[in-house]
Amino acid sequence: MIPLSILDLSPITVGSTPAESLAHSRDLAQHADRWGYNRYWLAEHHNMTGIASAATSVVICHIAGATERIRVGAGGIMLPNHAPLVIAEQFGTLESLFPGRIDLGLGRAPGTDQRTAHALRRHLAGSDESFPHDVLELQHYFKPAEPDQAVRAVPGAGLEVPLWLLGSSTYSAELAAHLGLPFAFASHFAPRMLMRAIDVYRSRFKPSEVLDEPYVMVGANVVAADTNEEAEYLLSSARKRFANMARGVRGQLEAPSRDIEKEFGPGELGYADEALSCSAVGDPAAVRAGLEHIRAETGADELILAGQIFDHQARLRSYEIAAEVWGLKAA
Repeated sequence: MIPLSILDLSPITVGSTPAESLAHSRDLAQHADRWGYNRYWLAEHHNMTGIASAATSVVICHIAGATERIRVGAGGIMLPNHAPLVIAEQFGTLESLFPGRIDLGLGRAPGTDQRTAHALRRHLAGSDESFPHDVLELQHYFKPAEPDQAVRAVPGAGLEVPLWLLGSSTYSAELAAHLGLPFAFASHFAPRMLMRAIDVYRSRFKPSEVLDEPYVMVGANVVAADTNEEAEYLLSSARKRFANMARGVRGQLEAPSRDIEKEFGPGELGYADEALSCSAVGDPAAVRAGLEHIRAETGADELILAGQIFDHQARLRSYEIAAEVWGLKAA
């Protein structure tokens, strides 16, 4: 079986606090470390009351310091929000603290609305257009410093921090292929262009000093429980989140519901179900079959699983079931 990893948005549930969410992320990462998951990534989002991982590099340090084996990283850092030198210094520091365990995934979107993006990097309007240049600049800072190099990342220079490009379209797929970098697709919420992006990446891939062959990681949702009925019930929290987005409403992750069809219209639920269509949901047998189907459809080299589940114990159990049915080797 190919490796399984976890993508954590550190969800803030209704009635909870960011502190509780970050404690839950730490607990989940410690369990994932023991269960045999390959990576534990956190995502950068801003001005969102339902996500606690805005200061992504800080949360990565929190998680890496609480685990022993699992790789910890960003899925991803939204590079338009930052100067490449700052990210090189942050992840050079993380790599210095936790050598051989840090990943740096890079995204082109701001991870928020335009007003917040302006507040994050107000002096560089339209900086998403400079994404390829920023990636190259970031790569430069991680190379061994030249004797006459005027600006260098300290720590950072000469450290091997793996770079990934992330995307939900063909743009980053093409750039990752051109640079010979691994590519991760955000099909856990934007699956429409998944197969096209994978085809572009694989067909245009150029070997580099980083990779000889293309490497694709596919995002998928997993909601596993002892019964199909219980898994569908737990899934309703994620369906609510996306149905609310169809209404233009963002907020904290809501409790599950058994009558969600009474709360939202067909169009809103259709939007949610399309966004969540790359998912494995159900009892252990159904989840294994779902993951196998995604693997077979995409030819993924790795799957990274997101699980927006309201109850923390249920979320732990969901990831435990996924690890068990996939045959991960517990530490």
